[in-house]
Amino acid sequence: MNYCLFFGSNQSQKLIKNEPNIITKPIQFKFENENENENENENEKQIKQISTSSFSTIFLFKNGKAIEYSNEKDSKQNPSKIQIEENIQKVTLSSQNEVILTIEGNVFAKGGYIDSENTKEFINISSLIEDTNDRIIQDITCSAHSFYLLTSNQNAYGFGSNYYGQLGFDFTKFYKTEKPILMMKNVSKIFSGTTSSNHVFLLNSNQELFGCGWNYYGQLGLDKGIRQIKTNKLNKIQNIPKGKIIDIQCASWYSVMLIENQNLKRKLYSCGRYLHNGLGKEDRNTTEFTEIKSPLFENDDNILEISVGCYHTLILTSKGKLIGFGSNSYGQLGIEDIEKIQTIPIQIELPKLRFNENISNYHLSCGDSNSFIYYSPSSFSNLEEDLIKLFKRKEFCDISFKTENGEIIKAHKLILKYRLNQNQNQIEKLQEIISTKSIKESNQIFEMIYSNRIINPKLYFEIKEIINSNEKIEETIKRIYLNENEKDFIIERKEKQYKFPKLILIMRSELYRGMFLSVTNDKSNKVTDYSELSNKSFQIFEYWIYSNQIKDEIQITQEIIDEIETGIDYFQLNQTNPNLFDLLINKFNNQNQNSN
Repeated sequence: MNYCLFFGSNQSQKLIKNEPNIITKPIQFKFENENENENENENEKQIKQISTSSFSTIFLFKNGKAIEYSNEKDSKQNPSKIQIEENIQKVTLSSQNEVILTIEGNVFAKGGYIDSENTKEFINISSLIEDTNDRIIQDITCSAHSFYLLTSNQNAYGFGSNYYGQLGFDFTKFYKTEKPILMMKNVSKIFSGTTSSNHVFLLNSNQELFGCGWNYYGQLGLDKGIRQIKTNKLNKIQNIPKGKIIDIQCASWYSVMLIENQNLKRKLYSCGRYLHNGLGKEDRNTTEFTEIKSPLFENDDNILEISVGCYHTLILTSKGKLIGFGSNSYGQLGIEDIEKIQTIPIQIELPKLRFNENISNYHLSCGDSNSFIYYSPSSFSNLEEDLIKLFKRKEFCDISFKTENGEIIKAHKLILKYRLNQNQNQIEKLQEIISTKSIKESNQIFEMIYSNRIINPKLYFEIKEIINSNEKIEETIKRIYLNENEKDFIIERKEKQYKFPKLILIMRSELYRGMFLSVTNDKSNKVTDYSELSNKSFQIFEYWIYSNQIKDEIQITQEIIDEIETGIDYFQLNQTNPNLFDLLINKFNNQNQNSN
């Protein structure tokens, strides 16, 4: 069910029909996808993401298709289907560009900074990266006149305007790009902003933060001595509050940062200029990140998600509160007084939510002058997605294949061992097939092997004889779980040792992914100690890591639930559906009902 909440500028009248140009209170509407396939199940038709800007709003669905509502008056068709042959994974918009990331790891973009003479056609940007082994893209983000690519090798590239030094190079000599330019290596996340921002932050695997671009108002959070209109090199951001950086979102004159401390409490910080009060506090200007304080998200409530528009910010909390601050000139804060500039956070009144009460399935999307809240539950199983991400992490790949042009593509021997039919020497057969394919086709072949998804039917027909195509991903991972010879890492506890393959821990735990990134050349068994979980709780954790399941015979107690809730946060497990905590609660409730 594609229900959304919307408020703000309703420029595209065909999006929300029979409503005024300015909607000052959140209204709930059912989005009708005119391009949906009636044969697809409801989950595939579900909204996955909404991205909105001053000129367009894009709805991305879980089936990998997307449609666009254009605000341009001369638009011939509204909405229009985005014509990309590959399935779309993510979309991002700026004031000049439209950028799309596909499931295959390719990036397509169009706009004034892509091709000034042809702004309507998508161009494959990832194919322009000079290093052919660095063309699988993991994430994308936009600023006003530039956009950024994060590759599977954890390299950050910039494309577009460098007028403010937002690509990290001397803007007097390097005004714009015609191909993606390598900005920085060993990057874990890129943070940029809305259609108005001209600065960017890059976080490396050691949790060090760097920034460049427009900093005249201190929006990079740098010292006053570095406060410049244009900052044309990546500067390390000092004096950041302690904790894990969850998100940073950038507007034109300010930045908002979400940090999680050691007690798992999330706090907001901002820096930059007071204008339109994007800072969320009474401070006039701040050149360093300082805390945004409010009783609305203190105490036992916690922040789930933030979204920053051109001049406003929305916050969603674990207790289902929607909080906002900044400009309300188009009703984008969901309050009736459109002249109001909200200097400190306020709670926004929401209509009763009809579509699902699990607040963690809600997401925010702020544009220049409008706001969306949409319901997007996670996929049922995240093991396939985790395997695809693992394939794209080339630093852990240990087997090479040559394509038709002699280019090298790498994979994980352990995963191939269990995904290919084991009674024959199928790796050699796979090499024969890859030797006749392009890099793009080879990537599609490996993604089909890793995920059981038929991305390309023609290629699938060629490999179906050598893969376990009828076996579920969960069964593959459980076979690895049963083979002690494949386990090369020990988690040692007071009573017992538990062994895991490093690849599985990399795939499922952010904690160990970061650990192994820093010890890539260490071939020894690294031993850790985590004794807060009982043996029974740890066995539940161990089995779930391989299967997304809980063994039927396990009896769940409140003590186990409390222990594992702590363990989930400690191990930084990937939290997609079904997550371990939800499975435990459901099993616990079912056991209690049956006993009564």
